[in-house]
Amino acid sequence: MKGVILAGGSGTRMKPLTSITNKHLLPIYDRPMVTYAIEAMVNSGISEIMVVTGGTHAGEFLRLLGNGEPWGIGRLTYAYQEKPGGIAEALGLAERFVDREKVAVMLADNIFERSIAGIVSNFEAQSAGARIVLSKVDDASHLKSLGVAVFDGEKVTGIIEKPEEPPSPFAVTGVYFYDSSVFEVISHLVPSGRGELEITDVNNHYIRQGSMGYDILDGYWGDAGESIDAYYQVNDFVRTHGANKG
Repeated sequence: MKGVILAGGSGTRMKPLTSITNKHLLPIYDRPMVTYAIEAMVNSGISEIMVVTGGTHAGEFLRLLGNGEPWGIGRLTYAYQEKPGGIAEALGLAERFVDREKVAVMLADNIFERSIAGIVSNFEAQSAGARIVLSKVDDASHLKSLGVAVFDGEKVTGIIEKPEEPPSPFAVTGVYFYDSSVFEVISHLVPSGRGELEITDVNNHYIRQGSMGYDILDGYWGDAGESIDAYYQVNDFVRTHGANKG
């Protein structure tokens, strides 16, 4: 399985912090944010990783990560997204790198308290399709700004972005798993109203196909790029409790 870490975007919700750097290079506790996503993948046995980034600070990733060896990466590749076009478009840049294998995709601003190794194993055992990771969010007002899973019994039947009335307390986190058919799915996407190719449309395709699995996260999940307040909340959690614990 290959790993793709998405570290692009304009970071508008994090200004003025992102006026001087890419948000994924901001520190979380004692090291740059992107290194937590790398650690999560490497600790799960994924050693071939592509980092997709963009903007004027892209070269800083090369300066930080180099060839990846100090971070435990066996093979590190980079891709450049010329302009923000959505998560699905960014993933599409990794098609040749993935090369018909399964792929784990992680947004570099998502921080997990515990290891995702078990979830990676669950997808490895899944013959085909996709897999999402859900986290229970007790704050209904927060759910209104997230992608939320719709259930029929124990089956996920859809994902709704920013619902006015959340259909469940389970938010979709920023780690996704796909078989190689994901690139064919992406090639047929239509841009959303904000002009981007949406990862939710990809996930809903697999749900309609009946090939979407899911795991419910055990432990803390934080999106450090959601807002400046969220960024500092994630910082406080990691400083106190750590991240990617086995």
